[in-house]
Parts: sequence; C-alpha cells; structure tokens
Amino acid sequence: MIIFRYLTREVIQSMLAISGVLLLIIVSGRFIKYLAQAATGALNADFLFSIMGYRLPGFLELILPLGLFVGIMLSYGRLYLESEMTVLETCGMSQGQLLRMTMVPAIGMMLIVGGLSFWVSPWGAQNVENILNRQDAMTEFDNIIPGRFQALKGSSRATYAEQLSADRETMYGVFIANRDAKKSTTEPAMTLVMARTGAIEQQDDSGRYLILNDGYRYDGTAGSADFRATQFDRYGVLMDQNEVKKEATKEKGFPTSRLLGSDDPRLQAELQWRISIPLLIPIVVLLAVPLSRVNPRQGRYAKLLPAILLYLFYLSTLIAVKGAVEDGKIPAEIGVWPVHIVFLIISVVIYFYAPLQHWWHLRHRVTG
Repeated sequence: MIIFRYLTREVIQSMLAISGVLLLIIVSGRFIKYLAQAATGALNADFLFSIMGYRLPGFLELILPLGLFVGIMLSYGRLYLESEMTVLETCGMSQGQLLRMTMVPAIGMMLIVGGLSFWVSPWGAQNVENILNRQDAMTEFDNIIPGRFQALKGSSRATYAEQLSADRETMYGVFIANRDAKKSTTEPAMTLVMARTGAIEQQDDSGRYLILNDGYRYDGTAGSADFRATQFDRYGVLMDQNEVKKEATKEKGFPTSRLLGSDDPRLQAELQWRISIPLLIPIVVLLAVPLSRVNPRQGRYAKLLPAILLYLFYLSTLIAVKGAVEDGKIPAEIGVWPVHIVFLIISVVIYFYAPLQHWWHLRHRVTG
C-alpha cells in the first residue's frame, strides 16, 4: 500500500504539472486568437472569457490523457534512473504489479475524461455555438471600435466612429459608406452618411434602428461627380434583423443521448470519438509502463520523444479515421475500432517484449 501511494503520487504530480503546462499553452494560443478577433471587432469582447471557459472541457479531454502518458514516462523514468525501480524489483515487484498499480489512477482518470467527453464538453460546445450565433446576429455597430473602419464579413457597408461614450451607447463622429452594385449595371451606387452622433434604438416591435443626428447623406455613383447631398437633423436606418439560433447545429454540441441509435454517419462518428477518448487511456498506460524503463546510462528522456510521437500518431490516426467515417468512406460499423485494436496489439507486444527477451536469454543460457 505504501508503494502504491508513492507511485500514484509521483504519477499524479507529474501528470498535473504536464497537463497544466499544456493547458496554459493551448489556452494562451486560443486566447490570443480570440483577442485579435475582438480587437478588430469580429468578436464582441464581452463574449471572450465566456467562450474560453466553455472551451476548457474540450481542451482538458485531450490534454489529460497526454499528460497521464507523459507523466508515467517521466516519473517512472526518474525512478529507473535513480535505481528505485531496481530496488522495488529486487524486493519482488514485477512489471505486472507495476501495471496494476498504475491502472488504478488511470481508471480514475478514464472516468473523469469520460465525463468530460460524454457530457461536459458537448455542453460547453453547445454554449460556444450559442454565443457565436448571438455574435452572428449582431451588426458592426454592436461591436464598434472607435477610430477604426469596420465591416461585417460579406457586407458591403463600412462603418467608422471617432469616439464612443463611456457606456458604449452613443457614437460620435459617425461615418458610413454603403455600396450597392444592384442599382447600377456599370459602376456600383454609393451612399455616404456622416453624422455628429449616432445610437442604436429599439422602436417598439418594428425593430432596431440606427438613429443618426445632425449630419449629411450623399448618394451617387462611384467614379462620377454627380452626387445628391441631403442634410438631416435626425435620420433613422432599420437594422438587419438576424435571428439567433437557439439549438446547436453542430454534432459536437449535441448531447450524447441524441447520438445513440442514429443512422447519420456524422453522428455515429462523433459518438465513436467520444468513446475513443477515454478508451485510449488504458491502451496508452499499457504502452507507457514498458517504455518508461530506461537504462541509467541512457537518461530519462531517451524514449520520451519516440513515445510522444507514437501517441500523437495514435491520436492523429483516430482523427483521420473519424473524418473518413463522417464522409462515408469507412462504414460506421467498422468505424474507429480497428485503430484501437492495432495500437492495443502494439502496446501488448511492447509490454511483453522485454520479459520474453529475458526469458529467451535465460533459456539459451541454461541449455547452453
């Protein structure tokens, strides 16, 4: 029991440290990406931390298995390097006992990752999709950044505001340029609006209006000096009414109960993926235990890089086969299961290679 607690503590500490570093790297990269979108007005800054929070379960379900795998490699590699494993083996601990002790925290981690994969991550993905749907329903005026020209993707309208009030409700020094190619067969029609102030107002049930005050509107054709100028004290523009989708449309955000029994290849592939993430944990533990055995003269990192490359090859193969199942290139009945079987065989071969090699040498020594 003392040895079990000691080994478990070493593995868990290494796993948490590695997972924390990996999570920090991934979260930092995604945060920078979303921050850049918020800086350009493509993403509402109010949604930034909500999206990152809902993304965390999806990050963790991929990071924790890798953290456990590398944690076993590093912690047991250190024990071999400092001859602690040699002492334990001398006292009668076999590789099978070491594997059974390692499987106990691995099964606990498998249950945690399974909970993330089956319930928490889909819930987070659904909330992220809802937030992005709300983002798509917004106009450029909802995400306006003072001192910068902005335009929605696919929109022919560019908007500029020199300043914003402290509550972000009122724009000062507003400039709007709108191009409409449908009004002219040769050159696109242009509408330029300049106003001292502007604000979005909800007009009962008729919709949202952009109300501009004290300004000018210019209508004409690009490349022509023939423009019509109109001065106004108050000018209202009906904003596009984009409906916010309430239900998730991507399979990543579907609850697991919805995937069960479905004949859709996309949903079947997603269900198999959710099963695969926790399922790979015992397979990679079976792989990590023998690979963590190192010669003191080799150093604890001798097998680390090849082991990580093998793990990444396992994960990338799963992703590729999942995509093939979604596209119908691989029947869902076959699915991703052959990948797990192949890597299970590889893990078993590596696990029994050293004992069989040792048995073979002993046999030849005795017969010789």
